[in-house]
Amino acid sequence: MKYEVFLNNKKYEIEVDESSVALKSVSAAVPAVAPAPVAAPAPSAAPSAPVSNTEGTSVVSPMPGSILSVNVTQGQSVRAGEVLIVLEAMKMENDIVAPSDGIVKQIFVTKGTTVDTDQVLVII
Repeated sequence: MKYEVFLNNKKYEIEVDESSVALKSVSAAVPAVAPAPVAAPAPSAAPSAPVSNTEGTSVVSPMPGSILSVNVTQGQSVRAGEVLIVLEAMKMENDIVAPSDGIVKQIFVTKGTTVDTDQVLVII
């Protein structure tokens, strides 16, 4: 099959068959073009659910953002569903809640801290 293509005010004839592609210029030669770089596959997302470890349950950030407030202190008893931290992401406030009842063992962030996805915020 033959096609006519206009590119940068130049006319090109393109001939396509099953085994190859030929490009012929009617008005000028076509410079060789390097193949576009191929993007590496995106890494698979790690689960954003709390992960248990030997020290307790890690509560992680579900998305990148900035800490607006830390509503608990170390040693404080918390109940499942209680708001531990308020995270601002994409101009929205997101409550980060306790996944289970327990005692706050360690807090890794303060107000104003910028966090990444899956960064540990609190251990219960």
